[in-house]
Amino acid sequence: MSGTNGTSGTYLGMPAFPAAAHDAVRNTTLRANLRHATHTIRDKRARAVAELDDWAQLREAGKQIKDHTLRHLEHYLVQLEESVTAAGGTVHWAVDADEANRIVTRLVRETGETEVVKVKSMATQETGLNEHLEAAGIHAYETDLAELIVQLGEDRPSHILVPAIHRNRGEIRDIFDREMGRWGRPAPDGLTDTPAELAEAARLHLREKFLRAKVGVSGANFMVAETGTLVVVESEGNGRMCLTLPETLISVVGIEKIVPTWRDLEVFLQTLPRSSTAERMNPYTSMWTGTRDGDGPRAFHLVLLDNGRTDTLADEVGRQALRCIRCSACLNVCPVYERAGGHAYGSVYPGPIGAILSPQLRGTGSAVDASLPYASSLCGACYEVCPVAIDIPEVLVHLRERVVQGGEATRRGARVTLKPAKGHAAERAAMRAARWAFTHPAALATGQRLAARTRRFHPRTLPGPGRAWTATRDLPAIPAESFRDWWQRTDGGKDTGK
Repeated sequence: MSGTNGTSGTYLGMPAFPAAAHDAVRNTTLRANLRHATHTIRDKRARAVAELDDWAQLREAGKQIKDHTLRHLEHYLVQLEESVTAAGGTVHWAVDADEANRIVTRLVRETGETEVVKVKSMATQETGLNEHLEAAGIHAYETDLAELIVQLGEDRPSHILVPAIHRNRGEIRDIFDREMGRWGRPAPDGLTDTPAELAEAARLHLREKFLRAKVGVSGANFMVAETGTLVVVESEGNGRMCLTLPETLISVVGIEKIVPTWRDLEVFLQTLPRSSTAERMNPYTSMWTGTRDGDGPRAFHLVLLDNGRTDTLADEVGRQALRCIRCSACLNVCPVYERAGGHAYGSVYPGPIGAILSPQLRGTGSAVDASLPYASSLCGACYEVCPVAIDIPEVLVHLRERVVQGGEATRRGARVTLKPAKGHAAERAAMRAARWAFTHPAALATGQRLAARTRRFHPRTLPGPGRAWTATRDLPAIPAESFRDWWQRTDGGKDTGK
């Protein structure tokens, strides 16, 4: 699998979004796979959501619960630690990816084991845990079917819910046939690309991992502060195996995944399944609270990961990204994601949510992160389907301003002044000119009249960098009269009889 920067989670050597997307849209197989998968998922989701008359109220409740929790995060995190400890678990705090990886590696080494099984965890993908463990001589085996496909193919995830969405059945069969033997039990002879046979091959391959592994590593969809309970929802049963069979369980979870009470959890167990897999309830909803004699792991460790989340919380506009419950609904409706695919985002968090989350967790210093706020048409479809009402277009515009203008931000707990990103001088000049024009009404009116009188001479395409914009769009025609002049001439439309 391609390496990552252990601190930021950026894929090494990844180009900025425009360059990556330029190559991706020319891959006809990729586009066909994405179009089929995203359209199928979003159509099913729409039907599942339509079944609930109170969906809008649930959406608002989820938003309010998340906002309340984020405002009082320090209180609920302390309560969570006390609850987990009282239930027999141990809590570790990780300020960044490197610290989280060191903690997990140390905990695995203390068991004397050299293998771990994992239930899908985006937090460990964010930190690059698998690569860190491999460097320490510890092999991590992904057990989610899609994650297994990605791992066997030495690939990268391209979707939050369906990491191997960019692969079709034929490609998956070839990966299984070629690679399974190197990782453990080989694929059956004569394997075809029928879903049942592929699933059975994965089941047989993983069974020996589950029965042998003494250490499990998980993430969590939610953490309940009042009881110290962690929750994982999934559809295959691999999570249940990872959470019950190993003797030691290590869960790495972002600090924003916390909810105050069991009653709060009830809201999200309605909205998450319908928004992600279009199910009324996930087939497997696993919950565990500390340790219990004779039932499940004998040792439980919770690693609470910050890695830029506290910095994001300090941003009054951008902090709403921390409401995200990783349902992936925004990816499935996004026209940009559908054409470019997840790899173009250079992050484990692709699509619209990745375009606002990654630049906040990692900063906008790299070319990849500075380009992500522009990986959107601002159509607003992502906001419409978000089950916790994250206004992604608002945050995108906010981050674009940060990229172009620089300004105050919080990095590693300290207020800093960011410099404008390179390559945006023309945009910065245009915005300053627009600001000046809008604060000088007489100059604006004169410019509008001049533009109207010379409209017949205007080109159909823009020169220089503007060529990229007009290559796929018509340049809007200048009207013969500005709205301001029409309003004055007609007394607000009264003289026209309207």
